Amino acid sequence: MAGNSEPLSPRAKLAVTAGRAAAAASRAVGRGSGSVIGGKVSLKLDPDLLGRLAAHLDVVLVSATNGKTTTTRLIAEALRAGGPVVSNALGANMPAGITSALAGGSDARFGVIEVDEKYLAGVAKDVTPKAIALLNLSRDQLDRAAETRMLAEKWREGLAGNKAMVIANCDDPLIAWAASSSPNVIWVAAGQAWKDDAWSCPSCGGVLQRPADDWFCGECGFRRPMPSWALSGDHVVDPHGSAWPIHLRLPGRANKANAATSAAVAAHFGVPPQVALERMYEVRAVAGRYDVVTFHERELRLLLAKNPAGWLETFSLIDRPPAPVVLSVNARGADGTDTSWLWDVDYTQLAGHPIFVLGDRKLDLAVRLEVAALDFRVCDNLDEAVRAAPPGRIEVIANYTAFQDLRRRVGN
Repeated sequence: MAGNSEPLSPRAKLAVTAGRAAAAASRAVGRGSGSVIGGKVSLKLDPDLLGRLAAHLDVVLVSATNGKTTTTRLIAEALRAGGPVVSNALGANMPAGITSALAGGSDARFGVIEVDEKYLAGVAKDVTPKAIALLNLSRDQLDRAAETRMLAEKWREGLAGNKAMVIANCDDPLIAWAASSSPNVIWVAAGQAWKDDAWSCPSCGGVLQRPADDWFCGECGFRRPMPSWALSGDHVVDPHGSAWPIHLRLPGRANKANAATSAAVAAHFGVPPQVALERMYEVRAVAGRYDVVTFHERELRLLLAKNPAGWLETFSLIDRPPAPVVLSVNARGADGTDTSWLWDVDYTQLAGHPIFVLGDRKLDLAVRLEVAALDFRVCDNLDEAVRAAPPGRIEVIANYTAFQDLRRRVGN
């Protein structure tokens, strides 16, 4: 049972020790944190290790296209009010990375685990979670990930026999479809800014009607579930109708939505909304996201945007024109090698900003900005962009590996 740690078997101990040694070797030669290679070694020696490491924990899994790393961090901070937490805070969200994270949680009570969308059903089967938080689904990594409706169907199948409490965003039709197979669901009205992946009914394929914040299918009757939690402006409204103020150091409406879901999860684990939300205020940045750094005597804010939905949310929180903006896009394995998604982003929202473009695929982005009739400058590197930028805090927006490149360059 969760909360009652039992000694690991000799085989499991050997697997954990070998994984830690592999991770240490990886760090020693400068190949990153070593969490992924360490987890792979551990699972090779004991394929059931993930479930063994989670056996004593009250586990919550968090999955989505956008916001899962931040929400994982907010939930972890909230649950620390109830006891020690182990979490894959750095975002290594496939089974190997999750295994490495849990290997350090022998004294923890709670496990707060971010899970890549493709692996959610399998990890949920392995770790017997108490709760699963589902935030949103939209197009991402088009060369790797399944079409969103197919992914929602896989989630739906995987959740059908799971006893976990699912805390799900009722404003995203794909999430509602995936979660509605579960016998235990808490619905949260967390909103959905990006709707372009959810105009057809995931149940029958008909056209969804979307009046105001509601949605329904006129052909099969599938419709938005009634929420018991809701984001309302700067407050979270709980099932009793009480409104709790959200005070975050993280910017934007999307993070308020993440906080609303996190409060609902925390309440399921016995942490009251007021306590949970107060603890969330302590989160200043998440794996470099939202950090403000000084570089070449200029102030830069680092923002991650990996797909059309993420870029839309990011544009809503940057400083107003004429604040300078640096955009950086790569297309490496971790990003997805298909950059066609750039054409789905409404870059005209950057009109009036001085724009500087860099990254491996800077020319792809330059063509997109030219079609959007925006003024921009293509740069070889961040140093050139920062030196050319006019006064003001520089908003730096990058996709995944470009973001990591920039963090290393500014020493973050």
